[in-house]
Amino acid sequence: MTDKVIENNRVTVMGEIISEFSFSHEIFGEGFYMVDVRVKRLSESYDVIPVMVSERLLDVNADYRGMYICVGGQFRSYNRHEERKNKLVLSVFAREIDFMEELEESSRTNQIFLDGYICKEPIYRKTPLGREIADVLLAVNRPYGKSDYIPCICWGRNARYASSFRVGERCVVWGRIQSREYVKRLEDDQIEQRVAFEVSVSKLELMD
Repeated sequence: MTDKVIENNRVTVMGEIISEFSFSHEIFGEGFYMVDVRVKRLSESYDVIPVMVSERLLDVNADYRGMYICVGGQFRSYNRHEERKNKLVLSVFAREIDFMEELEESSRTNQIFLDGYICKEPIYRKTPLGREIADVLLAVNRPYGKSDYIPCICWGRNARYASSFRVGERCVVWGRIQSREYVKRLEDDQIEQRVAFEVSVSKLELMD
């Protein structure tokens, strides 16, 4: 059962470690730590992706900044309570890590596959320039009755297709994880720079 569930959420990211480890939480005596990995896009820009690592996988007291790694695992979510409401926090949960000398230009550095269920009515819209976008929230089952809630963004033909999806339908998605900066307006007219994480969809289809 567990292997089957893991198959529905598969991530591979390759990139450069750009932060030290920071403590996240502990479960049954096992510590989990966060580290940021900078992953190159096809363009000249980058995504900075948070990776959660068990202290059993790596020496989390060491400084690996500037080193290249390949991380295999899952894209996971949890709700963090802040400002009187819950915030969805996303990160790559590392199951295996390999160090690399360098990244080849042809490397597929950022891949994700999800098999889950539509848990919110898709939001379809157009940009001022007429580009079609659809936001899809996918619930992906985990062992022991848990689920991860993964925001996905579709473009063009995929957006049109996704706009007809209904809550409860099963959907599979292929794409990449992207980070996106945005400005959050707070009380007292203050603004705060924040980063959102989502799956940029390259292909998706409904399953019977």
